[in-house]
Amino acid sequence: MTRVCLLHTVTSLPAVFAGLLPVEVGAVDAVNMVDETLLRDTVEHGLLPRTRRRVADYARFAEESGAAAMLVTCSSIGEAAEEANAEAGIPVYRVDAPMAAEAVRAGGRIGILATLAATLRPTGDLLRRRATGPREFRESVCPGAFEALKAGDTERHDTIVAAEARRLAAEVDVLVLAQASMARVVDALPAGEVPVPVLTSPRSGVRQLRPYATT
Repeated sequence: MTRVCLLHTVTSLPAVFAGLLPVEVGAVDAVNMVDETLLRDTVEHGLLPRTRRRVADYARFAEESGAAAMLVTCSSIGEAAEEANAEAGIPVYRVDAPMAAEAVRAGGRIGILATLAATLRPTGDLLRRRATGPREFRESVCPGAFEALKAGDTERHDTIVAAEARRLAAEVDVLVLAQASMARVVDALPAGEVPVPVLTSPRSGVRQLRPYATT
C-alpha cells in the first residue's frame, strides 16, 4: 500500500480527511502531521519565511518517511505548498487547487467567503491566477464571525456566516468557501436560500491522491 502524508494546521482535520480518504481516494497508507503553529503564525503575521521553510521541511520529511506525495490541507498556507512542490522530491498538493479550477469554470462572477483574512487572501490570489478570462471577484470576510468563534459564541458565528452567504450568493454565479468549516452552516440553510453552486476544498482536494491508491 502506498504511503501518503497529509499536513494539517488544525487538530480536528485528520478525522475529517480520514472519513474522506476511503470514499474519494481508496486504499492508501495515510500518515497525518499536525502543526497548529503554521496557521497561528500566518493569522498573526502573514506567510512568514520561516513558515515557508517549515512546509518545505515537512515535504522533505514526508519523502524521507517513504511517502509518495504530500497534501497540505490548509488553504492559508497554500502558497507555501506550491513552493514546496517546486523543491521537493515528491509531489506536494495544495488542497484548494481543484476547487479553484472548478470555480473559474463555473461562471464569470465568483464569490469568496471566509472568516479569516489570512485565508481569504491566498484563496482569492489562487482564483485570480487560475482564471483564463474575464472574471469578477466579490469577497467577504464575514465581519465579526471569527471574533465570535474565538469568544465561544458559535451561534453568533453561524448567524453571521449564514447572512453573508445569502447576501453574496445573490450577487454571484458560484460561491467559494475558503474555509471548509463554514460548509456546515451553508448546508443547514433552507433550500433555495443559496441558489448557486457552493464549493469547498476537502473533498475535491483529497482526490488529488487518487493516483496513489491501491486498486
